[in-house]
Amino acid sequence: MKSRAGYVALVGLPNAGKSTLLNGFLDQTLCIVTAKAQTTWKRVIGIRSSDEVQAIFIDTPGLLSAESLLHVSMVRESQEAIRDADLVLLVVDGSNPPNAGERAMLEKNMNLSKAPVDVLINKIDLATPANVARITEWVSPKLGAEPFGVSGLNGDGLEKIWERIEEVLPESPFLYPKDEIGSAPVRFFVEEFIRETIFEQYNQEVPYAVYVSIDEFREGQDPIYVKANLLVERDSQKMIILGKGGRSIKKLGELSREKIEGFLEKRIYLDLWVKVLPNWRKRKGDLERLGFHVPKDTQR
Repeated sequence: MKSRAGYVALVGLPNAGKSTLLNGFLDQTLCIVTAKAQTTWKRVIGIRSSDEVQAIFIDTPGLLSAESLLHVSMVRESQEAIRDADLVLLVVDGSNPPNAGERAMLEKNMNLSKAPVDVLINKIDLATPANVARITEWVSPKLGAEPFGVSGLNGDGLEKIWERIEEVLPESPFLYPKDEIGSAPVRFFVEEFIRETIFEQYNQEVPYAVYVSIDEFREGQDPIYVKANLLVERDSQKMIILGKGGRSIKKLGELSREKIEGFLEKRIYLDLWVKVLPNWRKRKGDLERLGFHVPKDTQR
């Protein structure tokens, strides 16, 4: 059997469970997962390799109506992944099917793909028969796909999807070393674990206004020294992150450190600094400096 390799895009509405599915396919926590929607801001690449097949999974930001320049960037990330993929897996929340407007938006985005599009009804263990029927009646005629029922949380149905991936990916040599599970540098995952903890610890709009950037990462010492800047938009947000007497940021540091040490399997010293970068989510220059891909035709 000749080897196969290619890109598999996980796309869908916010909170459909794309990140949980990627972690399930890899059997490892690579993507942050919280109960809040829109926690994936940039595409995350995870790699699964068998003896003859290598799938490069792309976890994408949720497809949504772009209300800010950050949202425009997030949607564009997802659309680029759809265009580039060898297989698109549209993830639909079986416990909360998309409404008519959301279905139309998803159909429009799926039309960007020249590759096969399969539909995964995620959270199948929570889906009612009526919801499964509603989704099936939509995707069968509109997308030409018979949906697969899966559960990213407990792994149901994932091996069946893997068999489908093995059939669809093109013949190709492996694109990454067989033992790699991700393409991003370690700093990216450290940033993500801190950001996940922010989403877990803080409420309302605050987590969505915080960008985490690793300023220093000194590996040649024990513990590893990590300095992270937490960029917020307003002084009031900075005070919330810090908390009274610095108690909130101390807790944030402790919880984040535990996750990072578990990921790296090494001790770290985590140094968190909160800085104000006014309206960074709406400023093209700031977004570009922070690594977001802002469309060139955007004037803001």
